[in-house]
Parts: sequence; structure tokens; C-alpha cells
Amino acid sequence: MARAQILVINAGSSSIKTALFDEVLHQSLRIEATGIGDVSTLKSGDTHTSVPLPDHAAALSAILDALATQGIDAADLRAVAHRVVHGGPGLTASALITPQVRAAIADAIPLAPLHNPHHLAAIDAVAKLMPDLPQCATFDTAFHATNPDVARRYAVPDVPATKGLQRYGFHGTSFAALVQGFESSTGTRLPHRLLALHLGNGASLCAIRDGKSVATTMGFSPLSGLTMGTRAGEIDAGAVLHLVEVMGAEAATEMLYHDSGLLGLSDLSSDMRTLGASDDPKARFARDHFCYWIARQSGSMIAAMQGVDGIVFTGGIGENDAGIRNNVLAQLSCLGNIPHWVIPAAEEQQIARDALTLLKDHRLAP
Repeated sequence: MARAQILVINAGSSSIKTALFDEVLHQSLRIEATGIGDVSTLKSGDTHTSVPLPDHAAALSAILDALATQGIDAADLRAVAHRVVHGGPGLTASALITPQVRAAIADAIPLAPLHNPHHLAAIDAVAKLMPDLPQCATFDTAFHATNPDVARRYAVPDVPATKGLQRYGFHGTSFAALVQGFESSTGTRLPHRLLALHLGNGASLCAIRDGKSVATTMGFSPLSGLTMGTRAGEIDAGAVLHLVEVMGAEAATEMLYHDSGLLGLSDLSSDMRTLGASDDPKARFARDHFCYWIARQSGSMIAAMQGVDGIVFTGGIGENDAGIRNNVLAQLSCLGNIPHWVIPAAEEQQIARDALTLLKDHRLAP
């Protein structure tokens, strides 16, 4: 096999999802390790195998073994490319992973304690298993580095306690992929002012002007903004302080991240498909709440762009739930007949694209 394969890795707390891309960004294979540290399974194509995976290093070793059974070994890989949720204030573009970049990812752990440690575990495991293979990182926060200071800055004093406290925004890899593939997907030039809706279990909006992010609904953490599957989204800081006082910080964090959103409103499910199939009034209310806040916060994004020339939906809900799309578009009908499109999310392909660009820029082509 040609030595032009990019292995994209998305490491979570108990799973590692990988996809293999060639030099023209064609995906040829997917392998996933789930249940790491518990009842673990390796998925390759339609094959599911129960294997002991005590940690991320063992999971990556099993993934490499699965690649070898498909005729792909380490010599066929040109690089490993990682999705990293948070780049902190310093990492504002995709980067080759050097000791300095790894240290900056580690420094951002307090900003993404549920994500960055697992990304680092995968980075370190690859370095141990394949020390000579280049590794790259694409940051979910990077696309929003073009937001102006007035969009990023919270109205709090500039004191040591607020260091790093700003609106970072997330889902940037999805939005970057959308911009990159817009014309080929739609047959239309990228609009000057595009309202992009990434709607899934996590959801956010992005105001994209001339291909660059100028505002987004998520802020310091992926908790803020829209109603999400289990995350509360928009909530008064005073209400958060109240919850911390009456419940304690740990319980309040658990509620806001894992027990709120669609699940908390419906008392049924965080899955929009389940809610859509239910006749329970709470399920209908949860869907309406989701759409209301999308439409309401769309107004904020449109103001940041000083108008809108097109609307695009992506993400699992955005791509597959016509009822949600129609509800949102109906609430935005006051804007007139704005063109709208649906574009499949392509985050992994974007990560592979970033890696190929980095390798070329650093003269690491084969």
C-alpha cells in the first residue's frame, strides 16, 4: 500500500475512534475501540470482537494489530492526526506535535478536563508504539481564533484569577470542514455571511463571514449556548452560583453537564429520535425548547455578521431531523427567503486535510 495514509484518532474517556485516509482524502477504513478499562470491544467494519483493553495504550496497540490484518502496517502510515478539543489561548491553528505543543495541550487540561487528558493519552501511546511517526493535532477551538476581542472577552477584570477566561468556542473542526467543502457539496459559492448550525448531542451556532468565524454560541466551555442532549446551554451565572451553594460544585457540575438539556427537560431521553417518536408533552416541549433557542441565538449570530446570506445545517440532528430544520426555518422566516442547505459533517476528513497540509508545509512529504 502507498505510503500516503493518515490515521485520524479521536480519543475519548473510554473509546478511541480511528479512520484511515489516503492522499486524496478518501476514507478507506474505520476501527473503533470502545469500553476501554471495562467491557471492551474492537470494531472493524462489521466485525465486533471482545478484547481486553485496560488502557489507551492497549487499545491503540489493538487498533494497529487490526490495521495489520487489513494489510496496513506502521510503514504505510505517513502520520497520525489527532482531534484535540482544546488548544487553550496559545494553539490557534493545527500543529505538528512537538514537546512544546504537547506541553501546551497539557496546560489546557484545566479548560477541558474531560477531554484533553484522553487526547494526551493517545498521543503518548502513539509516541511509544511508533516513535518516528509524525503526529499532528487539530483543535476544536482553533477555527474561532478569528473572533474579534469584543466577541471573546468576558466583562470581568483582568486579574490572575481570570487568566485564560474567555470565549473559545468549539465544533471548530466541523465548521472548518463545512467551509472547505461548501462549494463541492452545494454547487454554490460560499455565501458572504453564513449562519452555520452544528446540531447534535452537542450543538452550537457559528457566524461565518468570508469563510471565517466571527462569533459562536459556545464560550469558555462546551456547556454554554444552545440546549443540548444533556448539557444545559444558556443559564445565568447567578443560577450556577446558586446551584453550587445548595448542591455543591461536584453535584452542580454533574447536573449541568450530564442531567440537563433535552434529557432534563423531557425526563425521558437525550436522543432527539426518541423524543421525536414520543407523544409525551415533555418530549415535545424539549424539541420546541431546542428549536426556540437555536432561533433566538441565531439572531445574535446574524447581528455579529450584520446580516445573513445563507443558512447551513450539519451534525447528526441537523442532517437527519427534517422536523427540527423546518421548525427553526419557520421561526427565522421573518428574515425572508434565505437559501439553506444540509451538509454532512466531515470532521475526520478535515483533520486528515490539516495533517497533509502540515506535512507539506514542513517538507515531510514522502
